[in-house]
Amino acid sequence: MKSDYLALHDLHIAYRGAAAAAVHGLNLTVPQGQLISLLGPSGCGKTTTMRAVAGLLAPQRGRIELAGEDITRVPAHRRDIGLVFQSYALFPHLSAHDNVAFGLRLRKRPPAEVAERTQAALASVGLAEFAQRLPAQLSGGQQQRVALARAIVIRPRLLLLDEPLSNLDARLRVEMRAELRRLQRELGITMLYVTHDQDEALAMSDRVVILREGRIEQDGPPEQLYERPATAFVATFMGFDNLYAVNDGALVGTDGRSRWPWPGAAANGHLAWRAEHVAADADAPLRGPVRSRSYRGDRLELLVQTPLGPFKAVAGLQAAWREGDIVGVRPDPARAVAIAAVATP
Repeated sequence: MKSDYLALHDLHIAYRGAAAAAVHGLNLTVPQGQLISLLGPSGCGKTTTMRAVAGLLAPQRGRIELAGEDITRVPAHRRDIGLVFQSYALFPHLSAHDNVAFGLRLRKRPPAEVAERTQAALASVGLAEFAQRLPAQLSGGQQQRVALARAIVIRPRLLLLDEPLSNLDARLRVEMRAELRRLQRELGITMLYVTHDQDEALAMSDRVVILREGRIEQDGPPEQLYERPATAFVATFMGFDNLYAVNDGALVGTDGRSRWPWPGAAANGHLAWRAEHVAADADAPLRGPVRSRSYRGDRLELLVQTPLGPFKAVAGLQAAWREGDIVGVRPDPARAVAIAAVATP
């Protein structure tokens, strides 16, 4: 396995008229046979990075290598890369079979080979019996499977997926996550996957790369990002609802002045807790009014406005607290995640 099967070196991309570059000196390697997700909010540079890898836009600086070949200036149609888009981009007048076969016919493969590989690709995504249906006769999930089959049938060196599940409902998204992961492992395809959905990235990826304003904020296996975010931005993005600066053994309020003693707190940086690691407690000294109360199936989630600022905390379903009631919050010291101060680039 090549540790640098896909390698981006000092990639810099700026759009004309934009105040800041979309991608700033990005360096990234993708091992062969792995699924790597680019994760981040809108405008962070993830789709721009993917478009550069696909050959749909040219970087102003930097180099893109695939399987040891410099493809930075190679035209998109010669890169041997498969693409799956958010919009599916199927030909509406062609059947599922002909949509999948399109790339092979464009490459002038023999008819027998086209038929065999197309049938195999449709079977691999569970659509062999729908081969003659038009896209309009297929559900959203089935259309996405056709788009995936069309991408893998050409046996690309690399498969790029740009928010491919965002148009599906919640149940289908979960099903397609599992399907994509199964295919990726069975076929050994190297995938670069763009998403803004942290659950999607965590569930599918060998590695997750979080981007912020065109730079890599953190790069690591899913469990590392989920349990040990390196920066305050990553912590917030990965679902740590409670994030407070610490200074000289105290939590610092969102107003920058309020303080709450916290023994063992680092000299500077942040402490973060997920909502489930903060208990609503009538006897806790850090108290305030309940601003909102949400039913989460197995628990209640309360947003409490404390003297430090808002805290999300959980309570049992039997809890009687309502909006406006005064309640305390008790962050679990053992579940606090310490985040060291990081200099802004």
